[in-house]
Amino acid sequence: MQVADKAVGYETDADLVVRARGGDFSAYEVLFERHRALVYRFVYQMCRKQDDSEDLTQEVFVRALRNLDRYRDQAKFTTWLLRIASNLVADRARSQNRRSVLEIEQASDGLAWMTRSKATDPVENLEHERLQEAVERALAQLKPQQREIIVMRDVQELPYQDIADVLGCTVGGAKLRALRARKALRDLTLALMGGEIKL
Repeated sequence: MQVADKAVGYETDADLVVRARGGDFSAYEVLFERHRALVYRFVYQMCRKQDDSEDLTQEVFVRALRNLDRYRDQAKFTTWLLRIASNLVADRARSQNRRSVLEIEQASDGLAWMTRSKATDPVENLEHERLQEAVERALAQLKPQQREIIVMRDVQELPYQDIADVLGCTVGGAKLRALRARKALRDLTLALMGGEIKL
């Protein structure tokens, strides 16, 4: 077993951060290997472009390394990374002067509260497919802040405490934002479905 593998298995993020702050770049490489998939999935759900997602993921870790002395151990390291990712995605969207578009294709599990049908009836299956398509289109039309919290809670399935840490608010505030975002998503979905369904 390689040394890096042992570090991945046995050292906590906090231990690795301490080592990285002390100049041990191999510790930071372990943090990168440990968390890059999480960051990439989060960024990809927000911007839906592979090249942009890869670039932004790299930038998240570059920025984190540059600011490692500003990381506070009260928050999880992954929460801090997702906050950096969230800010970078927002910056990228503003700089390109356009809303980033999110078209979630495989979020049925994360959005089960919106797409609950598992019917075997072909007519019901068709209706379910129409609903999923409407949810995807509605999600792309949400405000970026609403889309972000839907992605964090219903796609990434992060706990509310982590979401609150990323957003810099209380757990109650995170729950309220999630409630509002879900209502906005539900209303948009209903509008796209012509008010034909009851969610």
